[in-house]
Amino acid sequence: MPDLVLDEDYRPLLGLRETERAIKFVKDFFQEHLASALNLQRVSAPLFLRKGSGVNDDLNGVEAKATFRIKDDGYAEAECLFSLAKWKRMVLADYGFRPGEGLYTDMNAIRPDEECLDNLHSVYVDQWDWERVITERERNVDFLKDIVRTIYAVLRDTEAAVQARYPQMVPILPKEITFVHAEELWERWPDIEPRQRENRITEERGPVFVIGIGGPLADGTIHDGRAPDYDDWITPTGPGRKGLNGDILLRYPLLGRAFEISSMGIRVSPETLAQQLEIRGVAQRREFPWHKRLLAGELPLSIGGGIGQSRLCMFFLRKLHVGEVHASVWPASMMERCQAAGVPLL
Repeated sequence: MPDLVLDEDYRPLLGLRETERAIKFVKDFFQEHLASALNLQRVSAPLFLRKGSGVNDDLNGVEAKATFRIKDDGYAEAECLFSLAKWKRMVLADYGFRPGEGLYTDMNAIRPDEECLDNLHSVYVDQWDWERVITERERNVDFLKDIVRTIYAVLRDTEAAVQARYPQMVPILPKEITFVHAEELWERWPDIEPRQRENRITEERGPVFVIGIGGPLADGTIHDGRAPDYDDWITPTGPGRKGLNGDILLRYPLLGRAFEISSMGIRVSPETLAQQLEIRGVAQRREFPWHKRLLAGELPLSIGGGIGQSRLCMFFLRKLHVGEVHASVWPASMMERCQAAGVPLL
């Protein structure tokens, strides 16, 4: 298990019970201030969806979903969530949200095909999914950056609140977040993998928002996978630049690497949805009920994303492993190594 990072000098700054109290504090503070900053209303969300609706997120399109059958519905097949990227936009329409208004919810997912379980990756995923109605005039990179700055300000406020309650948690987030395009990272470091580019740029600049994830770079590769039916990664945003989406990356000293806290973006319009479905060779999705609604103009223009709950707690509570802030299933060898290193997995 070469990707697992352990440090013989690591000691948790909080015990198990105090950690549980701190997790609640972090989550309560952050979601309350995020909702206020972005004008979001909390809504209830499903744990699973009917298979074949086209509403579930497909991530990169190759990951298997956890599925089961519902006995009292003729054994109809349902699938556990990957995320609520498309579901949220449908709810914005059905609940009558207007421009400048939005929603957030607790999203819990199972991703059994997670490739590498390590300090940051788990089969269990929990995040705040949020979505907000926008106007056509707001479908631009400057508006995207404004929303990113707002979210980053809430992150800094949360870090300050945690430090006020737990003085041993010394703040490390600088005042500003930097913006960089994935194409720029490729131009600077074409001979290394995207994850290594992220490590380089966060080591150099600290917190960054990497714009343009999912669309092809100059060499035909992509920085990271994005499904074709939620984020807009095809819209031109400048010379040689495309994409109205991105990731918020922090620099995490305990792991010495980039630390993704959020994936977000301006969502596809009917026109860009059609283009991206064609590019990815999945034009048949146009026949799904959700896609038909979007193509018919029945869903509002929106911006949205996910913010990792456990990752955020891990970062602010200075934990070495995400399993210290949420309960999941881990390989036996990982549990043994963590126990021997004094890393208490919940």
